[in-house]
Amino acid sequence: MTFKDLLRKKEKLTDAHASSPAPAVREPSFEQPQFTFMRSDTHTQEIISPPTFSSVDSSRPAIADGQYGNAESRTSGNFKGRNRSASAVSAVSTSSHISTADKSKSRRLSERFHLRKSHITSTSVPSDLPEISPGDGDAGQSQWERRATILARENGKSWSRPVTPTRPSTADLPGFSSMTLGEAGKDKGAVLTKQADDDIQEAIRLHEAGELETSTRMFGRLADPNGENNALSQVLYGLALRSGWGCTPDPGAAVKYLSAAASNAALIEELALQAGMKKGGAAKGELVLAIFELANCFRHGWGVTIDKLAAKQYYETAANLGDTDAMNEVAWCYVEGFGCKKDKWAAAKYYRLAEEGGSKTLGNSW
Repeated sequence: MTFKDLLRKKEKLTDAHASSPAPAVREPSFEQPQFTFMRSDTHTQEIISPPTFSSVDSSRPAIADGQYGNAESRTSGNFKGRNRSASAVSAVSTSSHISTADKSKSRRLSERFHLRKSHITSTSVPSDLPEISPGDGDAGQSQWERRATILARENGKSWSRPVTPTRPSTADLPGFSSMTLGEAGKDKGAVLTKQADDDIQEAIRLHEAGELETSTRMFGRLADPNGENNALSQVLYGLALRSGWGCTPDPGAAVKYLSAAASNAALIEELALQAGMKKGGAAKGELVLAIFELANCFRHGWGVTIDKLAAKQYYETAANLGDTDAMNEVAWCYVEGFGCKKDKWAAAKYYRLAEEGGSKTLGNSW
C-alpha cells in the first residue's frame, strides 16, 4: 500500500460516518434447527432420543438397581435403543460417589499435564477493557472509539518516548529551505497544520519518486516528539523504519513511533469524546491507522513479541471504526481462532462489512 493510499484511507475513515450512517449489520436468518442424536462405534450406529422425563411415572415403586419391575431403567428408557444391565447402572451410581480427595487429585493431574485450557491474557490489553454493548450508529462508534483511546493510552505507557531522530541540515532537503520545525510538540500532535500537510505531501511524492532516504528523513523530522510531533508523520515514519525504506530497518523503533502516533491521536479523540462528539474528532484517521499497524506488529512479531490477543483486539477495534483492511484481518482471526475462539458467524459478519466498505476480495460477498 502506497503512502497516497494510506492518506486516502485516513480521509475515508475520518469522513465516512460524517456523510452517512454506518450500514446496519445484517444478521443471518435461519430456521429453527432440528437435531438428531446418534451413538456410533466402528461397526454400529443407532439413533437416540433426548430425555423427556415427563413420561416417568413417579408413583410406581422403585425396585433395586434403579429399575421399575421388569421394565427398562429410567435412564435407558429415555435413550431408546440401548438397554443397561443392572451392573452398568450400579457402576454409574458408584462413580457418582467419588471422594473429594480423588477429584482434587484429578484436577492436579490435569493441571500438571496441561490438559486444561488457560485463559488468554495479554500485557498489551488492559484487563478492565470495557465490553461493547450491541448497538449501531453514533452510540456504537462512540464506544469503539473510547476503546481505541484506552488501548492507545495503555500501549503508550509500555513504551518509552521515542528517540528524537537525527536532524539533517535543511540544505540537504531540496526545496525545503523555508521549512519551520521545532515548536513545542505538545501544542501540535495529531492535527495537521497547512504547512505540515504540505510537507507530508512532498515527502510522499519523494517516496514514490524513489528518493526514499530524503523522504524518510523528512518524515522523521515531522515525527520528532520535540518538534512537530505529528501523529500521521509518526505513522509513516514508523512504517519506513519497519520496512527499511531509505534507512536501516529498526522494528523496535517503529513500534515506538506507531505507539506515539496512537497516543497523540488518542489525546485529541478523548477531548472530542468529552466534548460530546460521537463520530470522532480531527484525529480519528490517524488513530485508526496507528491501531491497525500496531495490530500487524503484534500479529507478526515485528519489533514486539507475537501477541495473538492484542492483535485480535486491535484489529477488531480498527474494524469497527471503519478500516476495511482491519475487517478482513479480524475475520481471519475468527476463522483461525487467532487470539479468540473460532466463530464463523463473526467472521462472516466482518467479511460482509469489508465487502460493503469497498474491499472487493474474492469470496467476501457470501
